[in-house]
Amino acid sequence: MKKYFKFIIALLVALVFIGTFVFLWRKSQPQPVAYEEFTPKVMDISKTTVVTGKIEPRNEVNVKPQISGIITQLYKEAGDRVQAGEVIAKVKVIPDMQQLSSAEARVRLANVNANQSKTDYEREKTLFDKGYVSADEFDKIKLAYSQAKEELAAANDNLQVVRDGVSKSNANASSTLVRSTVSGLVLDVPVKVGNSVILSNTFNDGTTIASVANMNDLIFRGNIDETEVGRLVTGMPMQITIGALQDLSFEASLEYVSPKAVESNGANQFEIKAAVHVGATAHVRSGYSANAEIELASAKHVLAIPESAIEFSGNETFVYVIKGAGENKSYERRKVTTGLSDGLNIEVKSGITAKDLVRGPKIVKEE
Repeated sequence: MKKYFKFIIALLVALVFIGTFVFLWRKSQPQPVAYEEFTPKVMDISKTTVVTGKIEPRNEVNVKPQISGIITQLYKEAGDRVQAGEVIAKVKVIPDMQQLSSAEARVRLANVNANQSKTDYEREKTLFDKGYVSADEFDKIKLAYSQAKEELAAANDNLQVVRDGVSKSNANASSTLVRSTVSGLVLDVPVKVGNSVILSNTFNDGTTIASVANMNDLIFRGNIDETEVGRLVTGMPMQITIGALQDLSFEASLEYVSPKAVESNGANQFEIKAAVHVGATAHVRSGYSANAEIELASAKHVLAIPESAIEFSGNETFVYVIKGAGENKSYERRKVTTGLSDGLNIEVKSGITAKDLVRGPKIVKEE
């Protein structure tokens, strides 16, 4: 019994050894090389680039006050529509003490002159009525009296403007009412009631009361690399996609290419602008991130093969045309003239026909 058991063990060991040897021998044998095979096809090829940027209104206007003071009322908020001339806010004037003192002094002086001119006029009129003075002398006194009254009225108006920001004579055009200069959508109101505001002058840009823009006139603004900017032409069509509105895309047309580059991350880039054609139903917000796809070149109805089947050798290109089948299969290296490539497929202008079968890259088998 023990003799048979030892024999079986030895047989199993021998089988394992032989099996291992056969397995390793087969693994060491060269495997037949297999290649992908392609048939040239007639297709449209286009070379495109994608530019990242954002959507913004063509003209965004900052509305600023005409006087310095404190915001007492806000009539609009972000998201409201406004017409040109419509009141956005009201400002309470905080008068300058020096200007106020000068205006008050002007009123007092004008009042003194007006009283004196009135006295002279009444005395001169009495003498004129009795025939003691000539009409020419009386007209001079009358004119002086009229001028004194106008100066008093002007001094009072000036005092009201300095003190209140508005006078009775110009109440309809009050500078205390901040009006929109354009029609559009209120994008932002960065002030609150009680905030101090200042008017724009030589030393200060002034306080922005509101930002207003026409959201029906939008542009795409982005930067394109210097290697591609030479192919851009004003008027080129673009396809705009917005990250926040993935189901929508918009047509656009290139309007502007900057003549000067800006450096970004070590690369020279040029700013571009394009008019975006937004439908009436689309609700696009200012500042949306967007991508613009631009077709730089295209070739219609051309013979093409996958670019992976092309062999590049210096300035020349070659393909391997398959001859025969099965064990008689061979490969003929043939020079071809190529054209436009989209990164996946490449145009073949000459060297092969649609009836040829072209060898592609090796088929890599998974272990």
